[in-house]
Amino acid sequence: METADFMPDETVIAGIRKNIEAYEAGRASAYRQVRWRVPVFLGLLLVFVVLVAWLFNKVADLNEQWFSTPHVFLYVVGFFAALLLYFLAMRPATRLQQSFRDTLLPIIFGFIRDVRYKHSVTPNSFDRLPRAVVGAFNRQSFDDIVSGRYEEFPFELYEAELRQGSGKGSSTVFKGVIVAFETIAPFPGTLVATRRSNAVVGFFRGIFAGKMQELSSGDPLLDGDYEFRTDNVAAAQPLVTGRLAQALKWLNETWRDDPARVALNGSDGFLLLPQPKNFFELPAISVPLDYTSHIAPMIADMGAILATAALVRKIGATDGDVQPS
Repeated sequence: METADFMPDETVIAGIRKNIEAYEAGRASAYRQVRWRVPVFLGLLLVFVVLVAWLFNKVADLNEQWFSTPHVFLYVVGFFAALLLYFLAMRPATRLQQSFRDTLLPIIFGFIRDVRYKHSVTPNSFDRLPRAVVGAFNRQSFDDIVSGRYEEFPFELYEAELRQGSGKGSSTVFKGVIVAFETIAPFPGTLVATRRSNAVVGFFRGIFAGKMQELSSGDPLLDGDYEFRTDNVAAAQPLVTGRLAQALKWLNETWRDDPARVALNGSDGFLLLPQPKNFFELPAISVPLDYTSHIAPMIADMGAILATAALVRKIGATDGDVQPS
């Protein structure tokens, strides 16, 4: 499928450009606000911290000037206050950009039927995601969520970051885009294909996967990149050596970030595409928004991801199940 198949017609593009013009008017105003709000907010906080620290010096030991226990506590509190004030100072920009996404995303994805957009809520399909495809995590956050119908199948696409641990010892187990969809033929159990990890991570993933067994595709290159695990070996083996292997080879050629992951769980299919940046991210508030540079690539990427999901959902289907499009 070509990129042009996903692009809106000239009438829709004209409407998008009008929205961009309105955004640009608000962007200029928001940029002017944050340019003075950030230095003023943080500057006032710095003056306050320095003044209080100077007052602490009046009662602190001479050997602990500026570095007594109350001083250290003040600096820690000041650091977190600075983060809070920075986000408050940036609110005109973040509020404008979020409002623009709320308006624009349902418009630009015209090739999606019944398109809906949500933000920072738990996706409906997330609880059905097999944990073996991501491993253990104790913190989760979601950004933009788009759902609708593509090629007659419903889907839910969302940005997710899953982390394990707390504080400085925490680590990211997954950050990127997850696409959830209904498979053409249900898989009788759970089957996951994940990036092959080091021995330590693989050990804990194996514990987390419970009774799931590891399979081989028979392709040394593919088995070097992926771990295949399932609780139904008989049903999974033909897929791991057949359509799933073919789909993953194609994904490795088209997805240049970390290897994509796939999970089948009954009638639910999941495509996980790791990437470090936000998929629906707009340029910084200081950068003018341009349709060709910023919006058109977003449309093309969304179309490519959904076309990939359409391929993955056919993995467990027989030739008779797959209807010509």
